[in-house]
Amino acid sequence: MSQPRWSVMVTVNKSILGFSAYNHPEVPLPMAFISTICSRRMGGRSFYPGIPVFIRRFVLLLSAGLLFGSPGYCLPSLQLFIDLTAPGGTLRPLSGTYAGPIVINKPITLDGQGQVTIQGEGKGTVLTVLADNTTVRGLHITHSGESHDGMDTGVLLEADGGVIEGNVIDDTLFGIYIKQGRGNIIRGNRIASKSTVPSLRGDGIRLWYSTGNLIENNDISDVRDLLLTNSPDNRIVGNRMRDSRISLELIYSPDNEVEDNLFSANDTGIVAINSDGVSIRRNRIEHIGNVGSSALAIKESSQVVIAENEIVHNNTGLTANAPLYPENILYLLKNHFSYNNIALYFYGEKGGHIIRGNQFDNNLIPVAVSSAVSARYNDWQGNYWDQYEGFDLNGDGIGDTPFNLYLYSSRIWMDRPTTQFLRGSPLMALIDFVERLTPFSQPDLILSDTKPRLR
Repeated sequence: MSQPRWSVMVTVNKSILGFSAYNHPEVPLPMAFISTICSRRMGGRSFYPGIPVFIRRFVLLLSAGLLFGSPGYCLPSLQLFIDLTAPGGTLRPLSGTYAGPIVINKPITLDGQGQVTIQGEGKGTVLTVLADNTTVRGLHITHSGESHDGMDTGVLLEADGGVIEGNVIDDTLFGIYIKQGRGNIIRGNRIASKSTVPSLRGDGIRLWYSTGNLIENNDISDVRDLLLTNSPDNRIVGNRMRDSRISLELIYSPDNEVEDNLFSANDTGIVAINSDGVSIRRNRIEHIGNVGSSALAIKESSQVVIAENEIVHNNTGLTANAPLYPENILYLLKNHFSYNNIALYFYGEKGGHIIRGNQFDNNLIPVAVSSAVSARYNDWQGNYWDQYEGFDLNGDGIGDTPFNLYLYSSRIWMDRPTTQFLRGSPLMALIDFVERLTPFSQPDLILSDTKPRLR
């Protein structure tokens, strides 16, 4: 016959702090009523023998602290009830504020139901999850330390298969840090860092050597970056990020999917460095206005697909280097570039990028280059250009003549950056008009779209 299994259930104000529901009349704090029950389950029946001595002593000490302690300290330690919760169980603490730091080292569900705050001590990490298949939801997590070297974080996740959802994380240096984790879900959290300049904040969400994670529908503001380092095959979907430094930075992180996100009013947009096979689709990147910043910046990354994105009102829409090898190309498909100072900027001496079906309208400069040939040998087809002056006599929606973009004097600022002050001025427009009317020499061809769309 198998040995009986003991389980402890502790109830405060109808909130079960163990792992199953127990109905008890509500008693206001600080006179909280603690009901401790020892049950032995055999053959599907429950009965209650005498309570063991160590349990009676525990309840006596706990009750004394609750009944006679000051109202500000009437809640028991949350770490204690986490330790009492059985693996696979659910812990729903009484509403209130609990002191951190907290460590979860077995698979449980910690559900604050939107009424529980874990407040750190102003140093170190507030909540650390070390067990696989752990769920943390409905908490307010706040007041971590301020050490970048110590990676002081709201939630540190060193586990696989976890779910961190529906939490409010603020006044923490780093928001959520996944360290060598696989298959975790980070969903529906609101994250903000410390109130300081962007460069001194921590990352809202940071992945390090982590793969197969889903970062979904989070609201991130006033942080430093959203950063993935050496982290392949993750999905970043449906997030909103604003008033931060770098919207998303991928460093040696190939094959990630970045879809349906909104990045607004950050210093820089999406940056991919040595990250091959990244898919960037259906995002809206707007109001990236810092001089020298881009909504999209791709460097030393091959087979990157950038499709169906809205790139609106930025200093530069896309910055990309020329491919070093034939396979190091970008696929720029069906994107909309509008109201940018520069829609596309290419640097280097080679071409080869596939640029088709995009729409360029109301940009001050549609394409800028570091040299005349930087963009010429890209594959330009089927793009809409609001500067196109040709006709469509057969009505097929394709211009009868190619759209050719030349290097006229209005682009002097490419070689002389100090002339940017005059960009778009009547003086530069006059010089450009005269050169088009009576050119002293044939201007360099930047690009030729052989099949420009008219609509």
